[in-house]
Amino acid sequence: MAVMTFTPAFMATGLVCPPDKKKIEYGVADEPGLFAECRASEKAVPTWYLRLKNEKGTNIYKKLGTVQEVSLPQAKKLAKQLKAEHMLLPKLAYAPALPVEITLDEFMRKHYMPHAEMHKRSHVRDEQLYRIRIAPKFGHLPLSKINRHEVQVFHVGLVKEHGLSPASADLHVALFRHALALAQEWEMLEKNVLRGFKLFHVDNRVENYLDDAEVERLKNVLLADGNRMVALAILFLLVTGARLNSALHAKWRDVDMPNGVWLVPATEAKSKRANPQYLNPSALWILDAVGTRGSSEYVFVNRQTGKPFTTITRVWYRLRKEAGLSNKVRLHDLRHTFGKMVLAAGHSLPELQRAMNHADCRTTQRYGHLTGTTMRTVALAASVIVKPAEAVPA
Repeated sequence: MAVMTFTPAFMATGLVCPPDKKKIEYGVADEPGLFAECRASEKAVPTWYLRLKNEKGTNIYKKLGTVQEVSLPQAKKLAKQLKAEHMLLPKLAYAPALPVEITLDEFMRKHYMPHAEMHKRSHVRDEQLYRIRIAPKFGHLPLSKINRHEVQVFHVGLVKEHGLSPASADLHVALFRHALALAQEWEMLEKNVLRGFKLFHVDNRVENYLDDAEVERLKNVLLADGNRMVALAILFLLVTGARLNSALHAKWRDVDMPNGVWLVPATEAKSKRANPQYLNPSALWILDAVGTRGSSEYVFVNRQTGKPFTTITRVWYRLRKEAGLSNKVRLHDLRHTFGKMVLAAGHSLPELQRAMNHADCRTTQRYGHLTGTTMRTVALAASVIVKPAEAVPA
């Protein structure tokens, strides 16, 4: 809205709608809320309106008449009268009771956690992060009383006082920030004070790749171990490159043995999209050896509970030690090792991206350094001037 001084000259020639607009409002500078509306129609006459606030805080408009019917002084006088009457209205009779603001703890328990359980694979992790460190510090506060500076102090303190890594500290604040963003989206909070909050963003990615000898030792340990179900599940991770959670929740209904395809459903896929996993002969051998087809809906079953494993970490630690692997090697590193073996066999990064179901090619490019030896051999093939020296037999 353009706020103008309504001089006689402006009243005579200025109350027109620009050719590029359908209508325009000109506010009266010395009478807030009063304005003249001009429309593009040739028959339209500029009209006086008064803008007021209702009990909900939203705008309402009172039509006062056209500029031909009501002069500027009359419009100002009428506006003052209507404002005074509006102020005297018994607002308590119709004003709704202000809602009691909920605390962060109530919001997280009743609203955020049920939402996260439906939409996030990491909802259990969210509950742990909130319960252990965020709730004791901020859980009792109303949402609007959460202070950005106090969260900043909390963020730094997680590293300096609690000894967490910067990446772990970032996880806490990222959860906090996301929760407040949802509270704002659901109109339970007017402003998210953590919007744009800067994290440490320390790159702590760890990628371990087993060499051929380590793969052979691990394979032999897994084939001989008495905990056959877990050992076969770990072998399955190695030969398919599957993510741990997807493998542990694999169902027979999604496995097509004759065609060698396992369809990872969207609910178990990190990308939230169903994707086919093509099974090599080793994977098919494992599925045949696991012995649960026909007796359970799941492929890998905890014999004690009849349900999928919730964790196999402790068994992995024992098997890792028996295979003589570094204690830094994680189950997820078997997926990295799968990627290394695919590239070593001469396949391209785009092919690996599809095999590992990476939504972003930049994730696959992390494996690019593994092809250095192969690429160097390729480059030598075009060395037409200086021939590479032949390897000397050992």
